[in-house]
Amino acid sequence: MELADVIDVIQLLENNHMVVWVDGGWGVDALLGEQSRPHSDVDIVIQQQNVLKLRELLTLRGYQEVERPDTSSWNFVMGDAHGRLVDVHVIVFDHERNGLYGLVEKGVMYPAGSLTGTGILGGHPVQCISAGYMVKFHIGYNLREKDYKDVSALCLRFGIELPEEYSRFRE
Repeated sequence: MELADVIDVIQLLENNHMVVWVDGGWGVDALLGEQSRPHSDVDIVIQQQNVLKLRELLTLRGYQEVERPDTSSWNFVMGDAHGRLVDVHVIVFDHERNGLYGLVEKGVMYPAGSLTGTGILGGHPVQCISAGYMVKFHIGYNLREKDYKDVSALCLRFGIELPEEYSRFRE
């Protein structure tokens, strides 16, 4: 997924009155203000009320849903014939502005403070996951070298302590 493709998708959604937060690798790059590595997809967070419109707009651009074993109504991927992938994370705000993600009883959410980040992608300002939460969201799973590079760059730029889980990469 090239930078121009990411900006195209974000502007398409914003021009159609949708709030979109950039997550994942492109979210890290937005916070850093530059592309740090290649990305296979763009992760975005949108509100549930915008899912039908998002699907309609992306379908008109040649995207269709990509079948995956973990596809759900709150997390799905749309891709096109050129290999561009949009990984969609769907939230519903609760009364405290937390973005509930998935089944309410599981308690998974984007805390209100996580949806306050701003960044730049190719000169285009974007909303994204805040740096502190981006670091928090990059722990608790099988970490890869690219995760270390993303998280260490965020920690260095924003004065955040590198999580202990990444200590093995420093050795």
